[in-house]
Amino acid sequence: MGVPHSKMDDCTSPAMKGLRNHHLSCCVNTLLQTFSATRELTDILDKWKPSGRTADKHSLPLQLKTVLSAMRSDDPHSVSHHGFLYCLDRNYIRLNVQHDADEVFLSILNLMQQQIGDTALALEIQELYKISVQTQLECLECSFNQTQTSFMLSLPLHIKEDDNSLESCMTSFFEHQELKGRNCCYCKQCGSKTPSKQGVKLLSLPPILRVHLKRFRNNSGYARKIDCKVTFPETFDFTEIVKEAFSSDFTQNDCTYTLYAVLVHSGGAMYGHYTAFVRHRANQRWHYANDSHVQQASWEEVMATYGGYNRSTAYMLMYRRGSEAGGPQPDLSG
Repeated sequence: MGVPHSKMDDCTSPAMKGLRNHHLSCCVNTLLQTFSATRELTDILDKWKPSGRTADKHSLPLQLKTVLSAMRSDDPHSVSHHGFLYCLDRNYIRLNVQHDADEVFLSILNLMQQQIGDTALALEIQELYKISVQTQLECLECSFNQTQTSFMLSLPLHIKEDDNSLESCMTSFFEHQELKGRNCCYCKQCGSKTPSKQGVKLLSLPPILRVHLKRFRNNSGYARKIDCKVTFPETFDFTEIVKEAFSSDFTQNDCTYTLYAVLVHSGGAMYGHYTAFVRHRANQRWHYANDSHVQQASWEEVMATYGGYNRSTAYMLMYRRGSEAGGPQPDLSG
């Protein structure tokens, strides 16, 4: 999504560079700010040596590598990301169209994997965000269990139309759900559709945990935005927040995550504008990026995106595993 905003002078913090809003590009601009702050991703792209078709100007990984390098350079001139935007346009992420940040993020990851031309590096990029899970389905009539292993590239959290916290949303996500009536599932042992109980267990957590707060809802063809409050901490330990979420095969020791980017949406379901709060990779200070305008910010300003009626609201949270990102260690109660 994106709307033209009031004209402002280019203002670039010494720590971060802004990006002009070009053909309603605020959605992409905020994603580029989070990619730039994700040193694990930029390290992978830095060691990638494009050649042949991957060195073509229409290669999305090459265009992303180029713009992220420019955003981190000491060059005082503004960053041009037209090449990246037009490359997205060729891949059906159109200019002059309002987009959803979650959908564009996943599209960029998929396009990088398809076009990078290096299987090992493509796998590395996927592993950055890969949440491995085991879905368990238990028949409520014969207790027969079926399990299936899969993965997600984000944690999509449903928001209740009330005050929420990251902890409560995660707890709801991992709670068992009963499937009855038209939602009954086929049981191999019973040989028919029966009432079931379904749950999800974690097999592994990624270096970068992307949390998608599902604020947009479709009711009978009518899209609307859920503005309800969702509190989230700067740091948290997954094992303390959702103790029942882990499979018996889960073996990771470090499950502490530190927030380093928040994508913010203002407006309604059919229109709006994206901005971002990003913790700079070098000095660890929070910055607020509104297209070409960048300024230092505080944790209190980040907390103002928890939500509420007619307010700018956090839509996507980016957490890094480990507490090395620095900054204050607040109370997890939100």
